[in-house]
Amino acid sequence: MTIGVGTQTQEQALSSLSDMTMDVASIGLHEFEQRIAKAQRLMQQQGIEAIYVNAGTNLYYFTGTKWYASERVVGAIIPAVGEVEYIAPAFELDTLEGYMAIKGKVNTWQEDESPYALFAKILANMGIKDGKVGIDESTAFFIFDGMRLADDSYNYINAKSITAGCRMIKSAAELALLQRAKDMTLAVHVATASMLHEGISTSEVEAFIHEAHKRVGAAAGSYFCIVLFGEDTAYPHGVKSPKTLEKNDTVLIDTGCQLGGYNSDITRTYVYGEANDRQRSLWALEQEAQLAAFAAAQIGETCANVDKAARAVIVDAGFGPGYDVPGLPHRTGHGVGLDIHEWPYLVLNDHTPLEAGMCFSNEPMLCVPGEFGVRHEDHFYMTESGPVWFTLPAKSIDDPFYLG
Repeated sequence: MTIGVGTQTQEQALSSLSDMTMDVASIGLHEFEQRIAKAQRLMQQQGIEAIYVNAGTNLYYFTGTKWYASERVVGAIIPAVGEVEYIAPAFELDTLEGYMAIKGKVNTWQEDESPYALFAKILANMGIKDGKVGIDESTAFFIFDGMRLADDSYNYINAKSITAGCRMIKSAAELALLQRAKDMTLAVHVATASMLHEGISTSEVEAFIHEAHKRVGAAAGSYFCIVLFGEDTAYPHGVKSPKTLEKNDTVLIDTGCQLGGYNSDITRTYVYGEANDRQRSLWALEQEAQLAAFAAAQIGETCANVDKAARAVIVDAGFGPGYDVPGLPHRTGHGVGLDIHEWPYLVLNDHTPLEAGMCFSNEPMLCVPGEFGVRHEDHFYMTESGPVWFTLPAKSIDDPFYLG
C-alpha cells in the first residue's frame, strides 16, 4: 500500500485540515494602478489607441472589478493616454461602482439602446477618432461584431499583446497567492489519498475534495476536479462512466481551487494497493519527462523547447511519436494565474521566450489506452536564475506527496 493511502475515514481526513488563508494578502489598489500604467506603456509602444477589456478576468486584472460576462456589455476602455472609463447597463450603475477598485466614469446605456454605438461615442469623446483599438481576446464575438458594425472608423485588433503581455509576468503579490492556493490543494491531495477505500466512486471522492478545499480556506470549494481509477486514467480528462476503485488500481486525481481569483492545479498519480512493475516503470518515465521539462525551462529558452525536452523522454522510450498515443497527446504545460489556462503555453508552436515572473504547469502526461495513464502535475515560476517549483514533485510511486 502506498504511504498514506487508505489509512483514515473521511471524517478523520477532513479533521486533519484547517484554514490556510488567515495571513493571505489580496491585490492592492497600487498594483491595479501599476497594471494600467504598464498596459498604457505597451499601447504607446505598439501604436494602439485604446483597448477594451470585457467582464471577466481581464476586467478584474486591470481594474479590480469583479463582474461576470453575459449578453449585456460590461467592460472598461483603457486609453493609451488618459483615464479609464467604463461601459455598462444603466440599471447596473450603482452595483458596478461598488465593485470597482479603479474608479472611473461609467458610461451607461438603457435596455433599448445600443452599447456598441455608445462604445464608439466613448472613444470619440476620448479624442480617439481612428487608429488601432484592441479588443480583449476573451470578448464574445457578438460584442466585437456589434462594435465594428456600429463604427468602422477603427482598425479593431486582438488586444492579446497588451492583456497577455501584462498578465503573463506575475508580481510578488500574485506569486504569493498562487503559492498558497497550491499549498492548499496539495494538503487536500494528501487528505484525499488517506480516505480511499475499495468500492468508492469517483463522485464520492470529488465530493470529499470539494469539502476539503473549503476546509483549507477556498470559500467556493474545488474550482474543478478529475478523479479516475484503473484504465480510465489513460484518458486525460476522464470518461463518460467512470469505474469505482479496486485493489491495485492506478489512481489519478487532478484538482484545484481559487484564492483571490488565482488558481491551483495539481495532479497526483499513485496506486491503491501494490504497484506492479509496469506501473512503476511508466510512473518513473513520466517523472523523468516532468523533470526534463523543468531542467529545460531557463531564461531566454522558448516555451516550445520545454515541450520538446519532455516529449523527447517519452518518444525515446518507444512511445509516440509526436502527440500520438500511446504517448504524450497534449502540451507539456500551460500558463496559470487568474485563468487556470492562460498564455503562454509549453507547446511546440509557442515560441515565447521564458522571462522571470512567468508561471506554468508541468504535466507531460503519459497515456497508454487499454492499460492506464500517469500524470504528474506541479507548477513552477521563472526567476532570473531559472525555474522554481511551487510544489515539489512526487518523490516516488510509494511516496506521491513528498513535502521536502
